[in-house]
Amino acid sequence: MLRMIVFGKPGAGKGTLSARLVKKYDVLSLSTGDLLRQHIAEKTEVGVLAEEIVASGGLLPDEVMLRVVSSKLDGLRNRHWILDGFPRTLGQGKLLDAHLRTQNMPLSLVVNLDVPDQVILSRISDRWVHLPSGRVYNMSYNRPKVDGLDDETGEPLTKRPDDSPEVFEHRLKQFYASTSPLLAYYDAHQSTAARLVTLKGTTSDEIWPMLESTVKTVAPGLRVRDDERRRTSVSEALLARGDKPVDCSTTSARREPLS
Repeated sequence: MLRMIVFGKPGAGKGTLSARLVKKYDVLSLSTGDLLRQHIAEKTEVGVLAEEIVASGGLLPDEVMLRVVSSKLDGLRNRHWILDGFPRTLGQGKLLDAHLRTQNMPLSLVVNLDVPDQVILSRISDRWVHLPSGRVYNMSYNRPKVDGLDDETGEPLTKRPDDSPEVFEHRLKQFYASTSPLLAYYDAHQSTAARLVTLKGTTSDEIWPMLESTVKTVAPGLRVRDDERRRTSVSEALLARGDKPVDCSTTSARREPLS
C-alpha cells in the first residue's frame, strides 16, 4: 500500500504534486489541519481538548496531534494515502512510526522535494495575487494580460504579506530546523522503515515523472481513477483516428509550475 508523506521547502510544490497524484490515482490526501478542524467542529473528545489548548494560546502536544491523525488513518488499512502536515518534528515522526507499526500498516514512502532556494525565492518575488478570488500570477511566467490587473475583473493585483525575501528566509530556517532531523531519521531507518527518496528539480512538470515512477515502484497495484482511464481512452481513440485530443485540464486553467 502507498502510505506516503512529503517534505519540501515552502513553495517547493508539495500541494501541486500531491494533487496530481490524487487526481490521477486512487489515493486519498489527508490534511492534518482539516482533520483537526473536523474534530473541533464535531466536538469529539480530542477536538474539545485541542480547542481548549488552542484557545489558551498553547501548542498542541505531539500526542494530541497523533490522536487527530490516527483517528483517520486507522480506518484506512486497505487504502492508499498521502499525509499532509504531519509529522513536522522528529518527535512526531517517531510517534507516527510507532503507532503505524502497532497497526501493522507502516509508512512505505517518504518523498523529499529538493528545489533550489533561489528558484523558490525568485518565484515568490515575482508573484502577484488577486485577493478576492485567490488567482495567482507570476511575472516570470503566467503574466496577467495587463500588468498589475486581474484578467477577469480588472481589479488591482497585490503582493501577499509573506511573499518577501525576509519572510521566506525565516520560513526556510524553520523548515531546515524541523525537517532536517526528520529526514536524517528516515534515512537512517530505511532498512526497517519507509523508503526515503529525494527528487530534485525546478518545476512540478520536471519533478512529476520522477514522483510518478517512484510511487508506482513502491505501490505497483495503484489503480488509475476511472474518470482518468475514460479520458485516456477517448484521447487514444482520437489519436487513432488522426484527430488531436483536447486536454481539458490545460485549456481552461493556467499552468502553475509549483505551489
